[in-house]
Amino acid sequence: MQVKLQANLSTQRLLNFKVFKLSQPKREQVMASSSNWLNLIVHSIALSVTALSIENTIIMERGFEFLKQIKENNNRAWFSKNKPEYDVVATENKVFFNRIYTELRKHDNLAGTHIFRIYKDVRFSKDKTPYKTHFGVSFSRTKPALRGGYYLHLEPNNSFVGGGFWAPNNEDLFRIRKEFETDTAEIEKITSDKVFVNYFGKLSGEAGVKTAPKGFDKNHPAIDLIRKKQYVVMRNFTDKAVFAPDFQNEVIATFLAMRPFFDYMSEVLTTDLNGESL
Repeated sequence: MQVKLQANLSTQRLLNFKVFKLSQPKREQVMASSSNWLNLIVHSIALSVTALSIENTIIMERGFEFLKQIKENNNRAWFSKNKPEYDVVATENKVFFNRIYTELRKHDNLAGTHIFRIYKDVRFSKDKTPYKTHFGVSFSRTKPALRGGYYLHLEPNNSFVGGGFWAPNNEDLFRIRKEFETDTAEIEKITSDKVFVNYFGKLSGEAGVKTAPKGFDKNHPAIDLIRKKQYVVMRNFTDKAVFAPDFQNEVIATFLAMRPFFDYMSEVLTTDLNGESL
């Protein structure tokens, strides 16, 4: 079944606001009393937020419907036929991602947004299907002082918010490992904090070696941290949570919960073991 998408997002926004705006008689009644002017402003803001939340829900539901369809029809002929629908979904996603970026940059110094293409690079993959079955976007922090990156992954039954250090270069990885070899008090304090645990559970990331990296003691008390080659956090979302009106706020709140981890790691990667700036 072909995905039916509305081609004009601005029209959808207008319809949303027409549904939720105050009627003319009601607006005149409220404005007649100057004492109710503030109430009108607050009420109007609340309605605008409600309309925006509903629009976000529509965007997510449309996007997921398209992803389900492309998973069942992952071929160039189907995609070419349904390219107009994809273009609408991609445009709506960009609007949603930009809202997150605009809000997040109020709390962090960001270098930019990277929306990942739906087209797969199949040159070195056994799976030759040409299209991804998820949407992804990353928000990078301003380097070199600020380290770590934010990531949002949207996929039916597999959505998550993640962040951290997915593929640190050799120099950064060695510096992180040396820090944990010297002292783990700060990272343990951060990862045991109630907010961190509530959002992420634990610090994740693949181990780079089975025993210990070269030059490190395999019996070191912090060897589980030292042997990692990634240092990331992740929070999963059900489809129901993605479609919820407060999903955008939950994404932003999850990103902000990473900040103590990011701030600490930024300090580590911009100083030597003596705390001197690099």
